Amino acid sequence: MSTNTNNHPIGKSVPRKEGRKKVTGAALYVDDISFPEMIYGVTVRSSVPRARITNISFAGDIPWDEFTIVTAKDIPGENYVALILNDQPFLADEVVNHAEEAIVLLAHPNKYLLEEARRNVRIEYEELPAVFTLEDSVNKKEIIWGEDNVFKTFLVDKGNVDEAWSKADLIVEGEYFTGAQEQLYIENNGVIAIANEQDGVTVWGSMQCPYYVHKALIKLFALSEDKVRVIQTETGGGFGGKEEYPSMIAGHAGLLSLKSGKPVKIIYDRAEDMVATTKRHPSRTRHKTAVTKDGKLLAMDIEFVVDGGAYCTLSPVVLSRGTIHAAGPYFSPNVRIRSSAVATNIPPHGAFRGFGAPQSIFALERHLDKVAKAVGLTPDEFRRRNFIQQGETTATSQIIREKVNMTGLLDRAFELTGYHEKRRRFAKENEGAPIKRGIGFATFMHGAGFTGSGEVYLASVVGAEVTSEGRVKILAASTEIGQGTNTIFAQIASEALGVDSDLIEVAQPDTANVPNSGPTVASRTCMVVGKLVESAVLALKQTLTGSGLLKQDYSQSEFQEACRNHIEKFGPLKTFSTYQAPPNIHWNDEKYQGDAYGAFAWAVYVAEVSVDSLTYEAHVDDFVAVQEVGRVINPILATGQIEGGVAQGIGFTLFENVVWQNGRMANNQMTNYIMPTPADIPPIRVYFEENPYAYGPGGAKGIGELPMDGPAPAILNAIENATGISFNQVPLMPEAMMEEL
Repeated sequence: MSTNTNNHPIGKSVPRKEGRKKVTGAALYVDDISFPEMIYGVTVRSSVPRARITNISFAGDIPWDEFTIVTAKDIPGENYVALILNDQPFLADEVVNHAEEAIVLLAHPNKYLLEEARRNVRIEYEELPAVFTLEDSVNKKEIIWGEDNVFKTFLVDKGNVDEAWSKADLIVEGEYFTGAQEQLYIENNGVIAIANEQDGVTVWGSMQCPYYVHKALIKLFALSEDKVRVIQTETGGGFGGKEEYPSMIAGHAGLLSLKSGKPVKIIYDRAEDMVATTKRHPSRTRHKTAVTKDGKLLAMDIEFVVDGGAYCTLSPVVLSRGTIHAAGPYFSPNVRIRSSAVATNIPPHGAFRGFGAPQSIFALERHLDKVAKAVGLTPDEFRRRNFIQQGETTATSQIIREKVNMTGLLDRAFELTGYHEKRRRFAKENEGAPIKRGIGFATFMHGAGFTGSGEVYLASVVGAEVTSEGRVKILAASTEIGQGTNTIFAQIASEALGVDSDLIEVAQPDTANVPNSGPTVASRTCMVVGKLVESAVLALKQTLTGSGLLKQDYSQSEFQEACRNHIEKFGPLKTFSTYQAPPNIHWNDEKYQGDAYGAFAWAVYVAEVSVDSLTYEAHVDDFVAVQEVGRVINPILATGQIEGGVAQGIGFTLFENVVWQNGRMANNQMTNYIMPTPADIPPIRVYFEENPYAYGPGGAKGIGELPMDGPAPAILNAIENATGISFNQVPLMPEAMMEEL
C-alpha cells in the first residue's frame, strides 16, 4: 500500500488529461494534420433513392487525366463494410439503395477544382420503386431488402401474457412515435489515409472505434491484420455518429490513396456530413397493458419497430437494447416484447447515444401516465406500486441482485423540485392563463456494457506498461471523444496504484500499439474497460512487489524507482488484463432471457415546462436529474455527461425535426435543422446517489447514455400536465401542438 497522501483520486474532480492541449490549440484534429504530397478526396453520391446505374460519364471542361478516379471495380478485396450482415457496399455497383449512396471517388491536389469535378460526374439511372416510411416497409408496399424488408426480430417472453388479459380489471392501449435525430458533433467526419501494396494501409481519423475500422479495412483491401493500422486523432465528439461510419470514409480515403500513390485527406463539410451519415432510428411502439383495479401491473404486451434505413449496419444491436429496455424498471409477472428493424430507402440509421433505449423508454413512460390516469392513480403512485425490487425479475427474467431504490430516487427528485406543490399550484394558475405551466417526470434505468453475452464474445483486453521515467502507460483502444476517458482511466489507475494521476499516461489509440479493448459505446468505457485498467495496473504492482523491487508499503518515489530498476534488471514490464464476466451472469441468446447487463444505472428526471397557447411553443423552465450510477469517479465530468445528455434530449423532444423528401434529408444545414441554443436550455440540476457496484472500478457503473433516456417522456408528461392534451410523438413541433390545441 502506498504511503502517498494524495492517492485517492476517485470521487475527485481532477483536471482533464487533455484539457491543456485543447485550450491552447496544441491538440491536433484530423484536419490539422498534413503529409507531403497529400491530395484531397471527395465522394460522388446517388441523386436518387433506389435505382440501377446504367452509365457513368465525366463531363465539363475538366482535366480528368489529372484526377484519381475510383469506382467499385477498383476495390482489391470485398466490397462491403464488415460489420454485422456485410450488406452495405463501400461503393455502389450496379444498384443504389438510398440517396447519397457513394458511387465514385475523386482525388486531386486542388480542393476547388475537385468540387467542380464532382459536379461534372454524370450518373444515369433506371429508377426503381422506393419505400420511405417504417409503415410502408412493415406493410411490404415494396420488397426492398431480403424477403420481407426485415433486418432483425427479437422476442422477449416472460410468464403468459395471453392468459393475463382475462384476469385484468383494465386493459390500456397506446401507440407512440419517435423521429430521426442528427448527432451534430462539433467536428465533422474526417480521415487521412496512406496506402500502398508494400506497406498496406494506415489511416488517421476522427472516430470512436479504431478496431471497427481495422476490421473493415482488412476485408476491403484483402490484407493481413498487421498490414492495416488505424490511429485515432483528437476527436470533437461522436455520440454514436462516429461508431460505424468512419469505416466507410476510411475505406474511401484508402482506395484513393492506393490508386494515386499519395496520402489522401477526406473531410466532410457539415451539409455532406448531415445528409449522408447515420442518424437515430425512428421508431413506432405499441403498448397493451393489463392492470388490476388497485394499480398493479399484470401484463405488458409491447411491439417495438425501428426504421433501419437502406442497410443493416448496427440496427440489430440498437433494436436489442431498445427491446430489453422497453418494459422499464418495473415488475410485471407477464411480459411479451416483439420487435423488428425494417428497411427503407433512406441512408442507413446507426448508433446514437442511448442506442434504441430512448425510443422505447419514451413510449413506456408516456404510456404509464396514460395507464395511471385510467386506473385513477397519480403517475407517481402508480409507479411506486410497480417499481422493481431486489430479488424480482426484469422482462428478460434477470434477477435484480443489486440494491435498487427507485422510490428513494423519486422522493428525492420530488423534494428537489417541489413536485406536488407545483402540480396543485399550476392547476389553479393555468385557468384562463395564456402561458400554461406543467411538471412531469420519467423513471427509468439503463444497462451498462454490451448486452447479454456481448462482452464475453468481445473478450476485451487492456494493457499497462511502466516507462523508464517511472511512469505508467495505459494501453487501450477506448477513445477520448470529449467525455473524459483519458481522465477517468488515469484516476482509476492512480487509485489502484496509490500514486498521483499525473504519473499515469493514456496511450493514443493506435491499433499497432494498443490491444482491442472494444468500441467506445454502450456505457461500457468506465465500468467494463475501466475495470480492466484497474486489473492491469494491479498486475503491474504485483510483479514489482513479487520481484522484491517494491515493498508492500511504498511512497510514490519508491514506486517510480522500482519501475526504473525493473526495466534495468529484467527489461520491459507490460501486463494485460482480459475481460471476465462477473459471477452469476448467464444469458441465453436463443431464448433472449437471462442477465442482459451486469449492472443498471437508475434514474428519475423531472421537467417543468411552460406552453404558450398563442405561439404553441413549449419551453423547459427547470430540469432535475437524479440518478444512481454506482460510485462517481469524477463529479465534474459525470455532471457534464448528464447535462449534455439532457440538453441533447431536449433537442430530441422539442427542436430536432429531420425533414425527409424523397428519401433525402432536406434540412441538412445548421440554419434549418434547429437545435436548442443556450436560451432553450433550462438550469439542469444534477444529483447523484451512490451505491457502489462490486464489479466496477472503484464501484462505478456506466453513465454516458442514461441522460438521453429520460428527458423526452418527462417533458411530454409535463406538457400534458400543462395542457390536458396527450401528445405521443417526438419531436413535438409547434405545428403538431397547434393542431391539437
